[in-house]
Amino acid sequence: MKNVQSDSNVSYKIVDIEYQNQRIDNFLFNKLKNIPKARIYKAIRSGEVRVNKSRISNTYKIQTNDIIRIPPIKSTINLSKINNYVVLENKNLPNTIYEDEYLLVINKPSGLAVHGGSGIKIGLIEQLRSFYCQYKFLELCHRIDRDTSGIVMIAKKRSFLLKIHELFRENYIKKYYVAIVNGNWVNKRQHIKLKLSKWLTKTGERRVKVDHEGKFSHTIVNLRKSYKDYSILDIELCTGRTHQIRVHLSHLGFPIIGDDKYNKYESDKISKRLYLHANKICFTHPISEKKIELIAPLPEEYSKFIK
Repeated sequence: MKNVQSDSNVSYKIVDIEYQNQRIDNFLFNKLKNIPKARIYKAIRSGEVRVNKSRISNTYKIQTNDIIRIPPIKSTINLSKINNYVVLENKNLPNTIYEDEYLLVINKPSGLAVHGGSGIKIGLIEQLRSFYCQYKFLELCHRIDRDTSGIVMIAKKRSFLLKIHELFRENYIKKYYVAIVNGNWVNKRQHIKLKLSKWLTKTGERRVKVDHEGKFSHTIVNLRKSYKDYSILDIELCTGRTHQIRVHLSHLGFPIIGDDKYNKYESDKISKRLYLHANKICFTHPISEKKIELIAPLPEEYSKFIK
């Protein structure tokens, strides 16, 4: 990405081939660190952001040698003053599991959203962009729920992001979870195949339900250990639908402990976290072609259940 002359603090950037066909909003999210998304969208709508001197929509896909006009926008987010959100502690990022020149893998804590959005000022990706100022490109390869802990992959180059997305689409990436559920699970290995659809509550919260007209979903459950009142399950995600594991287990009568959306057990509402952890991911590195297996250790909170 090349910089050209600036005036009145307005900057102009010439698009490199690596950013070819990236949406302008995603490009700006990465470049304007710690700027609220709403402010960036406003700058696009108002024409403050322009491409080749013309107004564009937020869905415009930038092309090689496009000249992007970026207005001066000051950050309104102070990482040290954010309340009610998990904030990574320091720039050393002790939760880093793996890193190379293309990929960064984080063991995300429960309670931290992977990105900012409605009602959430800042998430994991925004914090990483703030910490890793030396990286010109950082984008999520995939998402996990805010309350789910464990492995999150972040691309450091757009070329890698495009290739890893293709692997996800072709189901060449295997993702594994550990869940602790209410009830005495019996089957050693069980396939769950259900159709799911999304719906909204009266307050606008997103939910998922079993629906014969919904999208196909497939989860494989292996029993690790079963106790009188709860069970520890090893789970393989075969499809990646929203809230898939949570809905599958709840539908069968084994809701995840700490699930405030799909667990109706009154006694379980005192739990401080969702006991769902993305503990392992396996794939072939799309650049080096090496076989990669990464493991995120179980959080300390799991120790009170694992005897």
